[in-house]
Amino acid sequence: MLELRKMTKMLGDKLVLRNITLSLEKGEILAVIGPNGAGKSTFFKCTVGLLQPTSGEILLDGKLVKKNSAEIKQRIGFLGHESFLYNNLSPLENLKFYGKLYKVKDLDRKTNELLKEVGLYLFRDMPIRSFSRGMMQRLAIARVLLPDPDILMLDEPHTGLDQEAVTLLNNIIKNKRDSGTSILIISHDFEQVHALADRAAVLKKGKIVSTRRIREEVSLAEMKRWYEAEVKSS
Repeated sequence: MLELRKMTKMLGDKLVLRNITLSLEKGEILAVIGPNGAGKSTFFKCTVGLLQPTSGEILLDGKLVKKNSAEIKQRIGFLGHESFLYNNLSPLENLKFYGKLYKVKDLDRKTNELLKEVGLYLFRDMPIRSFSRGMMQRLAIARVLLPDPDILMLDEPHTGLDQEAVTLLNNIIKNKRDSGTSILIISHDFEQVHALADRAAVLKKGKIVSTRRIREEVSLAEMKRWYEAEVKSS
């Protein structure tokens, strides 16, 4: 469904990403893991269209996609470190704003359903400026889900969430996967990667050095040993 072919990225005179070739299949959860400085943030920005790769290709269903193209905006929902929410608006107002932007049909019903799904329905009319980090993350997740994207890109989505919210988010991710949505997660949380991912890829010094199936085949301890061995190898 989504394919990266020999993607590289230069930032100034530094080669941050090196010939990355990777695919994300329909209905698959792929986790990209790696040490600090491996290039995960740059990888995420290039993949969701916030940065243009220096060379290489990104294809969606075999069609070439470019930075800020309408194709990406319509079919890929991404959650990065910024929520893109408006603090002076309520959860309901935020979702309706983005729903109109993306021309979401049956907007009233959908916004209320999503707020119930992420556990914020009782707070739907409250300005979000007083929300906790976890509540903001829940609303940001609802914003991403609003247009029913074919692909979800999530950068450290569990950061700042309490255990209840982690469980809620994981259930949403699994349900979306089971309905055919493709999901790419950037994470350093091995427990969540092990709980969710069908496949994991190790990013080291800007290069994918190894991939491995995870779901129901590999224990958490074995996954950690595999990751540590790949990171330590030359």
